[in-house]
Amino acid sequence: MTSKETRKLLDHWREAVPDDRLAHLIKDATRALVRGLQMRLVDYNVSFGHWAFLRILWEQDGQTQRELSELAGVMEPTTFSAIKAMESLGYVERRHLPGNNKNIHVFLTRNGRALKKKLVPLAEEVNAIGTRGLTDAEIKVARKVLLTIIANMADDETSAENAERRVPSTRELSRRINEAA
Repeated sequence: MTSKETRKLLDHWREAVPDDRLAHLIKDATRALVRGLQMRLVDYNVSFGHWAFLRILWEQDGQTQRELSELAGVMEPTTFSAIKAMESLGYVERRHLPGNNKNIHVFLTRNGRALKKKLVPLAEEVNAIGTRGLTDAEIKVARKVLLTIIANMADDETSAENAERRVPSTRELSRRINEAA
């Protein structure tokens, strides 16, 4: 999306659909923040997908690939590809822990750890840009609202699981669509 397209999107929200669903607004705000960070990460040859795993590992180094998938909210093949690429870039290494040849754990290398000092300020910059013009009280309210939405949706998902509803895999959904057609 170009800055012109972003401005057009903003006009759309302000004029065409000022009372549209909050989910759409959150999605577009997320997209804008992600793009802002992506534009900065590229200077360090880090993709946004790698950023997600680096953030997790900076806080909890030595996760298994399965744990990384769960924490990042992505499928295991996605994690495998990202970790393989990050390994070739010298950001992580995969290894077995002593006495456990079953699980492969992912550890940051010195270069991977060093990226934190370079990349976290970029994310802080994007957050500062995104919240420019808002008071600390408004940011606090926004955080409360978003955390409440996340909690409510987690409760809804738990209810759905109890009712045996779930999000089908892409493959299963495709099969269902083909059968319906």
